[in-house]
Amino acid sequence: MSKHERWSRLLELLAAEGRLEVEDAATTLEVSPATIRRDLDELAEQQMLVRTRGGAIAHGVAYELPLRYKSSRHASEKQRIAAAVAELIGEGDVVGLNGGTTTTEVARALALRAGGSGGGRRESSDASAPSFTVVTNALNIAGELAVRPQIKIVVTGGVARPQTYELVGPLTVGVLNEVVLDVAVLGVDGVDPQLGVMTHQEDEASISRLFAERARRVIVVTDSSKMGRRAFARICGLDRIDVLVTDSALPSDMAARLTEAGIKVHTV
Repeated sequence: MSKHERWSRLLELLAAEGRLEVEDAATTLEVSPATIRRDLDELAEQQMLVRTRGGAIAHGVAYELPLRYKSSRHASEKQRIAAAVAELIGEGDVVGLNGGTTTTEVARALALRAGGSGGGRRESSDASAPSFTVVTNALNIAGELAVRPQIKIVVTGGVARPQTYELVGPLTVGVLNEVVLDVAVLGVDGVDPQLGVMTHQEDEASISRLFAERARRVIVVTDSSKMGRRAFARICGLDRIDVLVTDSALPSDMAARLTEAGIKVHTV
């Protein structure tokens, strides 16, 4: 197991439990306690955890993994979800994307569709018209799509959050208040039948809520591990969501409750 893989597993364990003990982590990862101690020391230097005697704890109650460490989790499910979402978006649509690993995969799926042979270009007298316009507050998504001539990319201003590469704050709000979206595709950290959809950070939640308010249609994308889970900051209620796309491990009772709330549920 490489150092990057160990760090990812340690951060996942920490996100799930809130605390790590060196001996337990060494047993789980099948490495020596000395290796775990070195890993925890290095992660603490990067301010990704707090070292304690014999282990480590998360920085806060609602611990959030940095995007680069979340990207490998449920990767195949997220790619299937993204491919399904790309098919739900009409050619020429203005699409809002917040930050996250699943919305990043959606951006890639849109890029593939726009760049495909004959499938992504609009049949129009204006050959220069973009296949899609993407409005995003995610720097990584903007960076990937900026080199795609078939996609018009609009980036909000704002202050960058290093964990998720998302731009937040008044500058972000100012731009979103001036645009109208055909569809908003939102990645979330939790879906609860009573509270709606949630994320870990209140500033990101407010921006995602604004994406939803500016859109004619709202699609929530998440793997099934987020279903029934709560996070710190509420984005919006289920009544604001039109479609939810997730993987086939979605529990049947949850699917029924979402359908009762008027949401079209797509499983892939």
